[in-house]
Amino acid sequence: MPAPVSQAVNETLAMVSDQLILVTVLLYLAAMICFALELAFGRVRTAAPTRTRELVGAGGPALPAVDQEMGPGMGTGEGTAGTTRTPPQPAAWAVRAGVAGVALAWIAWAGNLAGILTRGIAVDRWPWANMYEFVVAICFAAVTAFLALLIRQPIRYLGAFVTVTAALGLGFAVLFLHVQAGPVMPALHSYWIAIHVTAAIVASGLFIVAGVCAILYLIRRDGRPSVLPARETLERVAHRAIVISFPIWTFAVIAGALWADRAWGRYWGWDPKEVWAFVTWVVYAAYLHARATAGWRGKAAMIISLVAFGCLLFNLVGVNIFFSGLHSYADVPK
Repeated sequence: MPAPVSQAVNETLAMVSDQLILVTVLLYLAAMICFALELAFGRVRTAAPTRTRELVGAGGPALPAVDQEMGPGMGTGEGTAGTTRTPPQPAAWAVRAGVAGVALAWIAWAGNLAGILTRGIAVDRWPWANMYEFVVAICFAAVTAFLALLIRQPIRYLGAFVTVTAALGLGFAVLFLHVQAGPVMPALHSYWIAIHVTAAIVASGLFIVAGVCAILYLIRRDGRPSVLPARETLERVAHRAIVISFPIWTFAVIAGALWADRAWGRYWGWDPKEVWAFVTWVVYAAYLHARATAGWRGKAAMIISLVAFGCLLFNLVGVNIFFSGLHSYADVPK
């Protein structure tokens, strides 16, 4: 394996980066607690929509079948006896906790970004050249995807799950993947790292959001009261995230092949990382194909997306633990 290229390292900035990541872990955990409080006490338990028919009385005309779902924001309805029923209201303090969770998530996001930037400035290169830096960047991308989607869609219910995923990911990186800031292999001194790896990071962040939705979809049970939204809502968010991220992942695979030709003289060599990147692409393509052409919806489609998500996680972390290859420069520290 070629020796790393010698370069100066700003130890002070490197230490600041490490401290920022530790603070970010705590902030993500604080945001998760706020989101969890809102999820537990600030959302009215709802059941899946059901179709019911009510009769006004003997000989009276039947009311048309309607979809009924209890949840925040519903207007009052009339029961069979003519009494007015007021839907239960969420606790105001819990709703405020959710708002605080969003604020903390943004602050943690800024800390995560600052940790990445200071690491990059300290070593004067793109800060995702090893497993530690890569996982830190993916956690940042996952939270970025959540916050960006939150601006357009009411998905605050995902906050607790995305932030705890980011906190666990950063904690794993700090405890088991951390390496001192330093030089990298000559093959990584290329503008392709800014193209290929950045695309993989962005796509992975969106795939994580979709994976969280798929897991919650399987946890959610139709017809039972739950603080989670309806399965259809979770499936819709997961599908949109995959639709956005799949072409980005496709571009990352193509860019990786172009970089491999520049660095190693061939576009494809069946390196373990290349194989599992392709396997991940194939399974996500199968999900989109089945949904678009065969009309697969619901549990079957979500299971396929979870299989693809498992392939993604194995490609990002497992390959570097269990296999050796041309990507071994990003291996887990011994």
